[in-house]
Amino acid sequence: MSTILFELGCEELPPKSLKPLRDALQASVTEQLTAADITFDSIKAFAAPRRLAIQIQGISDKQPDRTEQKRGPAIKAAFDAEGNPTRAAMGFAKGLGIEASELTTINTDKGDYVGFEQTIRGQATTELLPAIFQTALDNLPIAKRMRSGASRNEFVRPVQWAVLMQDDTVIDATIQGHQTGTQTRGHRFHSPDYHNIAHANDYEELLSGLKVVADFDKRQMLIKNQVKALADEVNSDAIVPQDLLDEVTALVDFPIALRASFEARFLQVPQEALISTMQADQKYFCLTDKNGKLQPYFIFITNIESKDPNQIIEGNEKVVRPRLADAEFFFLQDQKQPLFALTESLKNRVFQDKLGTIWEKSERIAKLAAFIATLMQQQGHGINVDETVRAGILSKADLASSLVGEYPELQGIAGTYYARLNDEPEAVAASLEEQYLPKFSGDVLPQTPIGICLALADRLDTLVGIFAIDQAPTGSKDPFSLRRSAIGILRILIEKQLPINLVALVEQAIKGYSDAEGSKIEKMGDTFTQVMAFLNSRYRAMYTEQGVSVDTIQAVQAINPHMPLDFDQRIRAVQAFSELSQASMLADSNKRVANILAKSEVSVADTVDEALLSEPAEQNLYANVQQAQTVVQPLLEQADYTQVLQTLASLDEPLTQFFDQVMVNSEDASLKNNRLALLKQVRALFLTVADISELQL
Repeated sequence: MSTILFELGCEELPPKSLKPLRDALQASVTEQLTAADITFDSIKAFAAPRRLAIQIQGISDKQPDRTEQKRGPAIKAAFDAEGNPTRAAMGFAKGLGIEASELTTINTDKGDYVGFEQTIRGQATTELLPAIFQTALDNLPIAKRMRSGASRNEFVRPVQWAVLMQDDTVIDATIQGHQTGTQTRGHRFHSPDYHNIAHANDYEELLSGLKVVADFDKRQMLIKNQVKALADEVNSDAIVPQDLLDEVTALVDFPIALRASFEARFLQVPQEALISTMQADQKYFCLTDKNGKLQPYFIFITNIESKDPNQIIEGNEKVVRPRLADAEFFFLQDQKQPLFALTESLKNRVFQDKLGTIWEKSERIAKLAAFIATLMQQQGHGINVDETVRAGILSKADLASSLVGEYPELQGIAGTYYARLNDEPEAVAASLEEQYLPKFSGDVLPQTPIGICLALADRLDTLVGIFAIDQAPTGSKDPFSLRRSAIGILRILIEKQLPINLVALVEQAIKGYSDAEGSKIEKMGDTFTQVMAFLNSRYRAMYTEQGVSVDTIQAVQAINPHMPLDFDQRIRAVQAFSELSQASMLADSNKRVANILAKSEVSVADTVDEALLSEPAEQNLYANVQQAQTVVQPLLEQADYTQVLQTLASLDEPLTQFFDQVMVNSEDASLKNNRLALLKQVRALFLTVADISELQL
């Protein structure tokens, strides 16, 4: 058992790609070693700005020998009547490099064949490793590879050195066009020269002395701890998004955190703008107080252990000041006119060529949001319809602002700031930011009633419009993020407990595209059908992500509920039903009932003639069905689907007895039709919640 060390030294690797490259390299090497039957105790990947490395400890010296059985022609074809080998047998033996006399007999179910057991010697690990590492490098997820100078070898950045060692010995190979050796390089500034690696086990410790923390995760933890310590000194919390943390970790070999400050006057600017520019442009960690309010400090990570850190701090403060001043300028510039005035320029901005301007979209959003607000009002929600219309008209105004022009991610957020400065009602102002929620899977939902109306109206309007012009998402393309929008609509209606019918919303959204000159939507019926089908198809994606089984989703989809909240309640009921001891038997019985009814050649009656119930088992089932209908009716009115299915579970035994003791397809047509009517009532009871026959229990 020995230790293998591989390192590829490069010019600075792309920081956003470093962690994925590390993970892909380790995964590929691990997979190839396993496929080659080479065992090892542990494998660890390293990644720093100028290197990718793999250290494998306790690796076996060679592949194990293995025996392969080679099968040749059938015995009848291999030997003639005198028992002499035929040309077929001799040809097979020659191909294996043996004499025909060495062939053995292999007995199989299909007859006897000649064969030979061949021992294949395992290759030395050191012979296999160069190809394994080169293959792993070739398979890395690199969008665009480059060549360096006259070299024909391609990689994400120019390669400068390659290390491949077994313990203290070089494994001679050429990888990425470089001859392997034992020499690595340290920190670009603190230790730029080549240094010899005495033993593969010394790698991490050696680099540590050369001011390189090679372990990506250790480097990241150092950054997190230093950032927290500096934030604690000023009683603040650091904003540390994982993507930014990964990127900063990939930018430095030897992280040293420093805290700097900026003028407090910049805090009058929307803090989202300041945070955005400091994170995206400067890779800084911003600080907030315990209430989330931005503080006039930021923390940055330097890659140099400076003798005078104050110079570095002052340099960063000097660099960030113009960026903050730009944000301040845009913010003040926008305030020279009220937010509503910005809507004028929306009349010249196209939302989509065939769907009109952004101003027209704002008008449609206002009308649809007012419709939703009226529905919510009728359901007892406190919401002002006039304020909802006002919010809809202002919803896209900030798209014409200088601030959003410079920082597109502030759409909605800027509108909320400007609306408050213009003394718009707080309900209107707050909704402008909330209209874009949820922004991604698992994101928070809008909280205010008007924000909910805008979020629904905006998504529905886009959904209907894009389907109307035949731009529906394909398997690989969804430029308008319609899948995400659809799930956002479903989540809002379900999680905000809004019993609103999708049919009404989609119909109203389609009407929004009509005016005195006609409708922008040519095939309104087709658009309605396609949008409804698309929304219904999103349930599966949404619920499977929550861990709901596909058959449970299909059981509810089979009855096609049009109200997302109702759909969700049915899903929860079927989940609870699936846990019951009777569930499996009832699912099978429902399948049987559905099949019997489907095969019926006559129209099955809705009512049962009690006088024709001759068998005790069918009389018992009918009595239980009658009782269940009585109990279930008020439960359905309360949408208590869980209790409905709990009640119907009592039909398990009567149904089983019915199928055991009663012949449904009786020769007497009246008896047969009456029994079919009874089964139809059983089926109808379950279908009030879901199609239980879809369950695979």
